[in-house]
Amino acid sequence: MNNLPFEKRSLIISMLAENASIRACERITGVHRDTIMRLAVRVGDACETILSQKMIGLNCKVLEVDELWGFIGKKQKRTTPAERNEGRGDVWTFIALDVDTKIIPSYLIGKRDAYHARAFMDDLAGRITQRFQLSTDQLHAYPDAVERAWGSQIDYAQIVKTYGVVNLNKDAASRYSPAEVVKVQKHHVMGNPVKELVSTSHVEKQNHTLRMHCRRLSRLTNAFSKKIENFKAAVALNFAYYNFCKTHGAIRMTPAQAAGIEASAWTVDELMELCGE
Repeated sequence: MNNLPFEKRSLIISMLAENASIRACERITGVHRDTIMRLAVRVGDACETILSQKMIGLNCKVLEVDELWGFIGKKQKRTTPAERNEGRGDVWTFIALDVDTKIIPSYLIGKRDAYHARAFMDDLAGRITQRFQLSTDQLHAYPDAVERAWGSQIDYAQIVKTYGVVNLNKDAASRYSPAEVVKVQKHHVMGNPVKELVSTSHVEKQNHTLRMHCRRLSRLTNAFSKKIENFKAAVALNFAYYNFCKTHGAIRMTPAQAAGIEASAWTVDELMELCGE
């Protein structure tokens, strides 16, 4: 891998950050897929460190939190107890998004349970310097996790959505469409949240962006991760690319620029150099 020219390594990382599969990179660059995978894991691990170091002291005012589903190896219902112990099955990515700057200050990969909800909120609390408004979905673990992380020093509300009955006899074109939302309620949990700002729409759109840019999270794909280490590296790469390199259409700059973390957008070459490549 060290013999690969820097330009080719940078091209591979650019392709992976824009939803190319490992085998697509192999066909286009002529680099063996095992070499591409080792490079991706190495850069992804470095991106995780960069994100952890950069996402501190943030002055966020309105944050939204959501969880994104994925799986390792196979879906949960098809796993055996032994395979689940090895890390196969469903995996969830907790994501926080600042509504104003569009930056992702924190994320966490794990199970959709109380332990990981608490760990995620604890990490997020260490990155924000002021009181802010938080919106989440109705996951039962959130209120306790939020109270443990901030006490009463937060304005917090939950969005509760009621879905219609899923039609199992849909035609092929609409079979994988989500169920229709028939009712949306906003529940005050603590503090004084502004009702008009209680929403998870922005972070849900970010979930769509991640699925469009990270091949491992595309719907109905055979490019899913076989190992949790590879999944974590891919997600870290995409969040670093999103925060520092990709110009956001709504704010016409990178989220890191909007948040005052960086003065200019990074190129992929600069990201690679910071990753030690």
